[in-house]
Amino acid sequence: MAVRTKIRKWGNSFGLRIHKSIAEQIDLGDGSEVEINVSGNRLIVTPAAPRYTLDSLLAGVDEKNLPGEVDTGEAQGAEVW
Repeated sequence: MAVRTKIRKWGNSFGLRIHKSIAEQIDLGDGSEVEINVSGNRLIVTPAAPRYTLDSLLAGVDEKNLPGEVDTGEAQGAEVW
């Protein structure tokens, strides 16, 4: 689907509005981060890969999803425990 739009001045930069139907196709919403690249005379806008921090990952850990210990049996080699 091709949609024609205009680049608009936004402070000292320029802004590009993305039509809702196009944003929905690639799961973009308000506040979504994107990467913008240039290839020849084309702009390529791609949803940015999520950035995880240890703190954000650990914030999701609770008693319900905390894995238990796993018994792997007796040592098989020269391991020292």
